[in-house]
Amino acid sequence: MTAREHLDWSGVRAAIIDLDGTLLDTAGDFHAAVNRMRADFGLPPLALDTIVGFVGKGSENLIRQVLAQGLDTDTAEHQFDAALACYQRHYAAINGSHVALYPEVISGLAALRAHGLRLACVTNKPFGFALALLRQTDLLGYFEVVYGGDSLPTRKPDPGPLLQVCADFGLTPEQVVAIGDSSNDALAARGAGCRVLNVPYGYNHGQPIQDVDSDGIVPTLLHAAQLISA
Repeated sequence: MTAREHLDWSGVRAAIIDLDGTLLDTAGDFHAAVNRMRADFGLPPLALDTIVGFVGKGSENLIRQVLAQGLDTDTAEHQFDAALACYQRHYAAINGSHVALYPEVISGLAALRAHGLRLACVTNKPFGFALALLRQTDLLGYFEVVYGGDSLPTRKPDPGPLLQVCADFGLTPEQVVAIGDSSNDALAARGAGCRVLNVPYGYNHGQPIQDVDSDGIVPTLLHAAQLISA
């Protein structure tokens, strides 16, 4: 599915963009931090594809999922707090060491800004990790607002963070488009009343992005900018 050509994008005034799987391929960071944590708990390493399938719903969900690979439910729950703290220590140490920009991210962000759109980054990654990563990769300056998974009372797929950005910008949801790689982004956008575009190269919890209800799939952020500005 490509972007729906019949939609009128002329009223869009802002874009809310996801981080992991949309701006940056961060799978390597997750892989390294998770397996360092598992080693500390005497667990064997997990394959990259397995870990990527758990990405996108916050650190707590990620750690519960990876502990379930090798531990029974009661043991995993007993170890959860210590494992989460251990993972966060490892992630802080390697944050940004194994990441890559996706194609046309910089040109896409620049084109969105040139078209007059205000930009926010909303991610389920903890805010401290997200801010450090955006700064390290020279992306932070493109965004007026950044919210992490621990910034607000709710996180995607709840629409709350997107509605907060709409309020921050003084815009109605109809004037805002969310751009992301997963059903989390689409569900949050639909719940908020925003437009939504998906990119095809991210994670989406291991599920086909074509199955997500959105206003279309765009190959890159630059294509999204060109669609909105057409």
